[in-house]
Amino acid sequence: MPSFKTLAATLAILTTLPLTACAEETQPLDPAQKQQMEQVVREYLVNNPEVIIEALESYQKREREAAQVRQRDTMGALQADLKNNLNDPIIGNPDGDVTVVEFFDYRCGYCKRVFNDVQTLIKEDGNIRFVLKEFPILGPDSVNASRAAQAVWLHQKDKYLPFHTAMLTSKGELSEAKIMELAKDAGVDTAQLKEQMNDPLVETALSDTARLASALDITGTPAFIFGSQIQPGAISLDMMKELVGALRAHP
Repeated sequence: MPSFKTLAATLAILTTLPLTACAEETQPLDPAQKQQMEQVVREYLVNNPEVIIEALESYQKREREAAQVRQRDTMGALQADLKNNLNDPIIGNPDGDVTVVEFFDYRCGYCKRVFNDVQTLIKEDGNIRFVLKEFPILGPDSVNASRAAQAVWLHQKDKYLPFHTAMLTSKGELSEAKIMELAKDAGVDTAQLKEQMNDPLVETALSDTARLASALDITGTPAFIFGSQIQPGAISLDMMKELVGALRAHP
């Protein structure tokens, strides 16, 4: 199969000859020359369509590699915001030697699926500082749920984990009434919560998380960050342990 280099070389020869001739006369290609060159190129591609796929794959690979470099550079600049925003809920060991970050949405089925594994990881390890980024991307109910949870973290902190757990293990929709019911069952003062949800710090926290997600090209949930590595999706408990181990070995 002709390589992309072969195609490039062929195109270079095809374009150089008429351009060289014209360069001596300081004139551009005339319409006939241009048409002739385009016809030769077209015939080559029609007879060798595989080079188009090869070129596309090469382009996509370069784009992925460039995106990874951009993401890694951005990650380095955003470490403080990712790990140490005072508005972010923290569970596990607040003095743990490893920090893991999760962007999540309470209505996300994959976030619900991975919740028990996250709790197992934190419990079994005992030395993980786990930062939760409220990232409501699945509609108004998601936003309401995150606003309520964020308000609980800011004002009724000891009730956050029970409330967080209740919402991520709940079935069905998270209407406003359901959110308040779950909050009440978790021991939250719901009368105060309705007022606390209007705290400007709630919107600030959610906006900060949305800004970070945009900067890191995070568009779905869950998305986990181990050091400078982003792992999207409901990864397995074994993979979580492996990534934590790698992070400890190479902080």
